[in-house]
Amino acid sequence: MTAERVNPPGLSPPTGFSHAVVATGSRVVFLAGQTALDADGKVVGDSLPAQFARALANLLAALRAAGGTPADLARVTVYVTDVADYRARAPELGRIWRESAGRDYPAMAVVGIVRLWDEEALVELDGFAVLDP
Repeated sequence: MTAERVNPPGLSPPTGFSHAVVATGSRVVFLAGQTALDADGKVVGDSLPAQFARALANLLAALRAAGGTPADLARVTVYVTDVADYRARAPELGRIWRESAGRDYPAMAVVGIVRLWDEEALVELDGFAVLDP
């Protein structure tokens, strides 16, 4: 995939995301929402950073299984049950992202929600990637 990250000067400088991503490729991979579930289907981690790390690892595992890499991510949506906690922990979450996925940031959004499917889950990530054939 070729990806052009677009961050217009008229918008606030992005931190940990890109305002737009122009992706060119021939395969689109839609990634289902991933929470901090382990292989047994149990939510692991009792903090937002711990669950974020596991949810991101799960998302990237699905992407790799489909033949992609973190650089192929064009869009990711983060759903959190506590936006204030997300904002407070943003530097740590950003470090987790960079260690796991690098600095080729996709277009991203963070959405506050009441709860997730599993009541213990604090965060869920979904997205899509564009891959070359």
